[in-house]
Amino acid sequence: MQKGQINVQAENIFPIIKQFLYSDQEIFLRELVSNAIDATSKLKTLSSRGDYKGELGDLTIDIILDKENKTLTIKDRGIGMTAAEVEKYLNQVAFSSAHDFLKKYKDEANIIGHFGLGFYSAFMVGETVDVNTKSYKKSKAVKWSCSGEPEYIIDDSDKKERGTEITLYISEDSTEFLEKDRIQGLLDKYCKFLPVPIRFGTKTEYYSEGEGEDRIQKTKEVDNIINNPTPLWKKKPAGIKDEQYKAFYKELYPMSEEPMFWIHLNIDFPFNLTGILYFPKLGNNLEIQKNKIQLYSNQVYVTDDVKEIVPEFLLMLHGVIDSPDIPLNVSRSYLQSDSNVRKITSYITKKVADKLKRLYKKDTDGFKEKWNDIGVFVKYGMLSEEKFYDKGKDFALFQNTKGEHYLIEEYLDKISVKQTNKYDKRVLIYTHDEKAHHSYIQSAENKEYDVLVFNHIIDNHFIQHLEQKLDNVSFVRVDADTIDKLVETDTEEKSSLDEKQTEKVKGIFTTAIGEQPGLNIELRPLSENDHPVMITKPEFMRRMQEMQAMQGGMSNMFPETYNVIVNSNHNLISERLLKMRDAEKKENFAQYLIMLAKLNQNMLKGEEMSEFINKSIEFMK
Repeated sequence: MQKGQINVQAENIFPIIKQFLYSDQEIFLRELVSNAIDATSKLKTLSSRGDYKGELGDLTIDIILDKENKTLTIKDRGIGMTAAEVEKYLNQVAFSSAHDFLKKYKDEANIIGHFGLGFYSAFMVGETVDVNTKSYKKSKAVKWSCSGEPEYIIDDSDKKERGTEITLYISEDSTEFLEKDRIQGLLDKYCKFLPVPIRFGTKTEYYSEGEGEDRIQKTKEVDNIINNPTPLWKKKPAGIKDEQYKAFYKELYPMSEEPMFWIHLNIDFPFNLTGILYFPKLGNNLEIQKNKIQLYSNQVYVTDDVKEIVPEFLLMLHGVIDSPDIPLNVSRSYLQSDSNVRKITSYITKKVADKLKRLYKKDTDGFKEKWNDIGVFVKYGMLSEEKFYDKGKDFALFQNTKGEHYLIEEYLDKISVKQTNKYDKRVLIYTHDEKAHHSYIQSAENKEYDVLVFNHIIDNHFIQHLEQKLDNVSFVRVDADTIDKLVETDTEEKSSLDEKQTEKVKGIFTTAIGEQPGLNIELRPLSENDHPVMITKPEFMRRMQEMQAMQGGMSNMFPETYNVIVNSNHNLISERLLKMRDAEKKENFAQYLIMLAKLNQNMLKGEEMSEFINKSIEFMK
């Protein structure tokens, strides 16, 4: 028997490990299983090189829970350790055996651990930890034991088979880890795609025998293998069918709707990166999805908080990214920023943009059909990433009220003649609500103007961005002004009212409206086909108000402003209103026309709506 003291700098190293080394206590199982995977991977490497001549046998890793004895065991059939190796690797905190092995076999081995602290996470939940190990070399088996103090014990062991068993005697404050469902949940979360089979006891499997009325349902106990050692992202894209991608998506997110399409990432220079990113049906939703992108390092789950390596707009995607080159801190839970992270971010952005461009070129009609589900994603990307904006112009679409789709430059060419104003600016007319703006859209289309549909939650910002990026382009909502002013030209209708009549009509409407802040009255000579009174909402003020509201700012910073435009050429104004003798009737008539205009803008609510209905009934009498 041998006694010794672990070589650490501080006497209180174990309380530090228990409280501060890892952000979450449950990480211990991931670290210990990862070590078992490493031990198995090392043995495979030695065998493939001819340095190990023996039979590999069954390399399945076992997780054994014994609630009665309050133990949890992680058992591998990997490389094992000699007494000297136990002395070297377990008794010197932060001296990693994986680091030594990597130096020797760096081009051949796929080793997870880099820090040498993973093993000590066992003391976060274990009052005492035993390590029973036998090396693949011809040497005696040894048992190492430590009870969370710097003292340890090493003794001979009667272990017969190659590999390592780590047994945790669970402490009183960590008894949750003696529950089967808790351990199953942790294995599903952290070990689902590790490259060596992992067994957690058995499970009941149901099957049927016989047919028809003679059909009997039976059960049998089978090994509970909790992981898929060869996940789809580790395979070459060339031979993978669409059904396999969809099935893997279901494996990742069992309750989710089928994705629209996906991108298979596979790069080995200047960094290693594999993965699959899926495009869900986003519709008009800008919120980050519950199905987050999962980050793995050599198939070990790290986190689903990937904002350090994935641009914000890409967080709306689902899927997996796996890279051993992403720098992690000691607990592997937090990403550390460096040049590799920036390269990976740039690469992922480029791959997504290239995929969307290929999809558009390969199946333009299919891409247009999907636009409503991916439009908010593309626009958000173009807003937030300069490189994505440059590429996005090749597949970002404008859709008009006729259901037609155009690339940005293609659309600018289409409307350049008809919708260029006197200041040589191309005016893009749009609506955010086709039903609410139906009469305005009709007026615009009667004048042969084209009206775009911008109804995504992000469109206010996107429009503003395009005005800064595109030369001589301005956007104006279809209800921002009367049809003659949407695309301002030098031509103007002649008024059927003289100056005196104009002032008289303006006075009637001013009295009818009364004192209402933010409301302006204006008489304009429109055509007889236009409405007698129209409500317009000035583009700048309305846009600022909407953006303020979207950002949760004070709504009174940009108060609601709208114009009451009275059509001086409409016969209800020039004939009917002016010829009325009774002042009260004139005022009531003007109020009713204003209410009609408000109704057209969906602005009549509550008391005003009731008043409008009552006035309508009176007029019908």
